[in-house]
Amino acid sequence: GTSYLTDIVWWSGTIAMALGQIGNFLAYTAVPTVLVTPLGALGVPFGSILASYLLKEKLNILGKLGCLLSCAGSVVLIIHSPKSESVTTQAELEEKLTNPVFVGYLCIVLLMLLLLIFWIAPAHGPTNIMVYISICSLLGSFTVPSTKGIGLAAQDIFHNNPSSQRALYLCLVLLAVLGCSIIIQFRYINKALECFDSSVFGAIYYVVFTTLVLLASAILFREWSNVGVVDFLGMACGFTTVSIGIVLIQVFKEFNFSIGDLNKPNMKTD
Repeated sequence: GTSYLTDIVWWSGTIAMALGQIGNFLAYTAVPTVLVTPLGALGVPFGSILASYLLKEKLNILGKLGCLLSCAGSVVLIIHSPKSESVTTQAELEEKLTNPVFVGYLCIVLLMLLLLIFWIAPAHGPTNIMVYISICSLLGSFTVPSTKGIGLAAQDIFHNNPSSQRALYLCLVLLAVLGCSIIIQFRYINKALECFDSSVFGAIYYVVFTTLVLLASAILFREWSNVGVVDFLGMACGFTTVSIGIVLIQVFKEFNFSIGDLNKPNMKTD
C-alpha cells in the first residue's frame, strides 16, 4: 500500500538520503574523486553504530574493530590524498574526454559490459557473485566521472559566453550516461541480492567498485600525476585498511563473538 507516505519517519529518512546524495554530488565537484569515493565507505560503520543503538542490532567485536579500521583508514586517505584538482574547467574536461587513452579505456569497458550482460550473466550470473559485481562496478566507471563532469559543465551553462551552449550539450550527454548507468546498476544489484547474501555482496562490491572507479578517474582526470610515492603508498594503505574494515563489518556481522568469549577457559578433552 501507500500508508508509508503518511509516515513522518519515512519522509525524514527519504529527505536525509536526498540531502546526502546532494552533498555527495557537491563533494565530487569540490575535491578529487580519489578522495570522495573511498570515503563513501564511512556510511557503513556509522550505519552499523546507529543500528546497534537505535535498532538494537548486535555489533560484535569484529564489527567494532571494522568500524575502527574504517575510520582510521579514512584519516590516512585524507592525509595523503591530492590537495588540488587536476581538471577545473569545461575546456580541460573536454580535452580529457577526447584523450585517446581514455577513449581506449571506454571501448574496453563497453566490450566487457557487452560480454558480461549478454553472454556471461545469463549463464553464470546466478551462481557466480563476481559476474553481477563486475557489471555494476564497470558501470561505476561511467557513474562517478559523469557526476564530476556534470558539476564542471554546469558551472558554464548559465554564463553568457560562446562556451555555454557546448556546456549545456555536454551536461545533457553526461546526464544521459549517468541515468542509464544507474538504472542498469539497480537492475543487476537487485538480481545479485536475490541470489547472494547482501553482506558478502556489499563488501566485495565496495572493494571492486571503488577500485574500478579510481582507475577510471585516474585515466580521465589524471589525479595521480602530482602524487608522490609516499602519498601513493599512504593512500593504498588507507584504502586497504578501509576495505578490511568493511569486510569485517559486513561479512562477519552474524558471528556470535564477544570479548567475554576470550576469558572462557579452553576445555581440552583426551
